[in-house]
Amino acid sequence: MRVIHLITRLIVGGAQENTIATVLGLRSKPGFEQVELIAGPTDPAWPEGSLESRVSGLPGCLSIEPGLVRQIAPMRDWATYWALYRRFLRQRPMIVHTHSGKAGILGRLAASRARVPCIIHTIHGPSFGAFQNKLSNRAFLAAERLAGAKTHHFVGVADAMCRQYLDAGIGQPSQYSTIYSGFDLDAFLNAKPCQKRRAELGLGPNDFVVGKIARLFDLKGHDQLFEVLPALVKAIPQAKLLLVGGGPLADRFEARLRSMGLRDRVVFTGLVRPEAVPDLVGIMDVLVHLSFREGLPRALPQAMAAGKPVVAYALDGAPEVCRQGETGHLVQPNDVKGLLHALVSLAKSPETRRSMGSHGREWVRNHFATETMVQAIEELYLRLANPSSSRHGVD
Repeated sequence: MRVIHLITRLIVGGAQENTIATVLGLRSKPGFEQVELIAGPTDPAWPEGSLESRVSGLPGCLSIEPGLVRQIAPMRDWATYWALYRRFLRQRPMIVHTHSGKAGILGRLAASRARVPCIIHTIHGPSFGAFQNKLSNRAFLAAERLAGAKTHHFVGVADAMCRQYLDAGIGQPSQYSTIYSGFDLDAFLNAKPCQKRRAELGLGPNDFVVGKIARLFDLKGHDQLFEVLPALVKAIPQAKLLLVGGGPLADRFEARLRSMGLRDRVVFTGLVRPEAVPDLVGIMDVLVHLSFREGLPRALPQAMAAGKPVVAYALDGAPEVCRQGETGHLVQPNDVKGLLHALVSLAKSPETRRSMGSHGREWVRNHFATETMVQAIEELYLRLANPSSSRHGVD
């Protein structure tokens, strides 16, 4: 079976790690004569980093499509659409599986024109919703409906993603499957609270460390965390923040913290390699995730695998893993008092942290292994590629 995956950028991120793991996992399976990944260009100097090196050295694994970029550019996008169409005609894949916004739209439309037998799209996060203005929302929704009419099957990284797209009138329930985004469980299951690593980052052995793993970017919820920081420090004098990730808003965030007189309460790691994340999670006491736009944030199950309680906004797929009172606390978006209460209560109860961490670890162990994800995708491919199976969509 010939399969082509398509993603806009191979920056450091959950969708990109998911896609690479899927491609590499399928390439090791019998019956797949070609599994290729097409991506737009990335620059290792970007604040978001690049994951190209994970696949660039493997023969026939990665192809770079120069015109596939995140920014909307009608002439370039039109040329990229035709380039993808010609590529699909030449390679004749059985399946084209797209990821992310730009690649998802152009890739599915080009695959449909080339009459690719099976077109699949993974919804890693919503491209439309209340997080953006009405004009942008209408434009993205219209684009998703157009591409959705050419899609045979959708894979949601959370049940919430499937519901959002169905509620928007995209596809039918039989066209959707939820497959959680797997990751290297062992690295997080073995993460330990290393005091030496804490000291290297300026964190004391008795500090209550609130961690956050996210790009320093809009809609990731850093401003809301800073808003609650003064009250958190007043209630828990040993509280500190550990922010893992880089991005274009680093200078702005640091300036805000200095103006608040709280710069010494926050550790910025900058961009780190994905392989370094488990050790950083190991020294956290709790992980917060306050993104206003996410499918199912991998940071939550990763922290849970390390035995950490989590606090998250009750948005998108977060409630599917952050279960109130069992693995963590859910708060409503922009609920500063609710966020403060959740963090203070966890800081004051080590036993609750241990109990939530234990429950989370066991649940994630059974649902988020990379092998489980790849097997589910393989089974989906085989079912959809079988001519006798029922499939919806437009060829």
